[in-house]
Amino acid sequence: MNHKGSITPALLIITSAFVVIIYGMLSVLSLQLDSSHRQTASEEALNIAEAGINYYRWHLAHDPNDFTDGTGNPGPYNHNYYDPQGKLTGNFSLDITSPQGGSSIVVIRSTGRTLQYPSVERTITVQYGKGSYSKYAFLVNSSIWFGSGSVVNGEIHSNNGIRMDGINNSKVKSAQEEYMCGGETGCNPPQNKPGVWGSGPNSYLWEFPAPSIDFNSISYDLANMKDNAMTDGLYLAPSGSAGYHLVFQSDGNVTVYKITATNYYRGYSVPGQGLGVGGGQGQGGCQKHYQIIVSESPVGSYEIAQTPIIFSESNLWVEGTIKGNITVVAAQFPIASNNTNIWIYNNLVYSSYDGSNRLGLIAENDIYFARDIPENFRVDGALIAQTGQIIRHGYFNWCGGTNNAIRGSLTINGALASFYKSYWNYGTAPDSGFINRIITYDTNLLYNPPPYFPVTGDFEIISWREE
Repeated sequence: MNHKGSITPALLIITSAFVVIIYGMLSVLSLQLDSSHRQTASEEALNIAEAGINYYRWHLAHDPNDFTDGTGNPGPYNHNYYDPQGKLTGNFSLDITSPQGGSSIVVIRSTGRTLQYPSVERTITVQYGKGSYSKYAFLVNSSIWFGSGSVVNGEIHSNNGIRMDGINNSKVKSAQEEYMCGGETGCNPPQNKPGVWGSGPNSYLWEFPAPSIDFNSISYDLANMKDNAMTDGLYLAPSGSAGYHLVFQSDGNVTVYKITATNYYRGYSVPGQGLGVGGGQGQGGCQKHYQIIVSESPVGSYEIAQTPIIFSESNLWVEGTIKGNITVVAAQFPIASNNTNIWIYNNLVYSSYDGSNRLGLIAENDIYFARDIPENFRVDGALIAQTGQIIRHGYFNWCGGTNNAIRGSLTINGALASFYKSYWNYGTAPDSGFINRIITYDTNLLYNPPPYFPVTGDFEIISWREE
């Protein structure tokens, strides 16, 4: 029987299966190799995007006011990328957002890609600029003492010494390795102490010495803020009387009044800390403080969205509910021969706490908490007393009476900066002041300070993220 040729179909089937398997394996290997190359290209694209960021940081170092890559035209701005050997390997494109709304922060968005895989892109966005004075929960030029009833949720910095008997939940920094502790921080007689010391429980967060912060630079910003108020906000000329009263409304407006008559309470402040003439205390001690508004006349109502900055060359009284972003300044020129102050007359709060509201409050001299504030007193915002301090006077029998001297609580949500020691409590009970004090840093201020708020330090990357 003849079976010639019967093996051929089987060989064809085996060969076909073998070819299919080989091609399948080659296809898998090809896909894996392509995936590996794409992964490598992705990492290279990220490096190229980072190079784009570094390039524009260099560009701003040489031309800090150019946000169009030297073209004068809108972006994106495209650049080739060469490897260290000079070979063209990719490119990056830049989108630059100039400082907005009185901010100093530039947003740089860089997208990198390789020539081999141009569809594989990586994008980095950074915020680049100088940090503002609102980056600290508490910033002070002099020595300061946080008592055992204090809780500070945010970074503290002093250019001098710090006694921390309260609770700090973030870093506490002093610019001094050690300092001469006097009565202002509880040493009598004076003695040398470490830059940060005390009975507080979180000493592992204490750092000293740290670089100092320049308060004098704020003086230069005040002139710029006046110019910005004249062109982009509201400028209040010297009132010829007591000053102006600002009442913030929850609908996003602020009503301004001219104060035509005031009256006083007698209150105590610590002598010898540069207190100015605006509150009438000059040398400190028990003095008359003209804080009571007796009569006033309306100036106008203004929409915060259209008024990002108010600059007054007279004393200010402020209160109300803030909806929007605004900086309020009280300063009179020439700065060296004037002392302009701000009274916080009632609660000063945000309409919501979703990050959409920011207040900057800057006094050339002092910021005062008035006597007849609510039992539970709250202040939201970033406060600066450029040459003075943030205080509430002491109200004692021997200095005019004790009405409303003791309040239940002080809550500050924001940031505080003062040249001299800020304080609001007298005695451990206290005899005048607040039974409970809670100071919490508003993290929304770190990357988004109030409009035109002064900055400090060198340019730096404030935030970095990959999209």
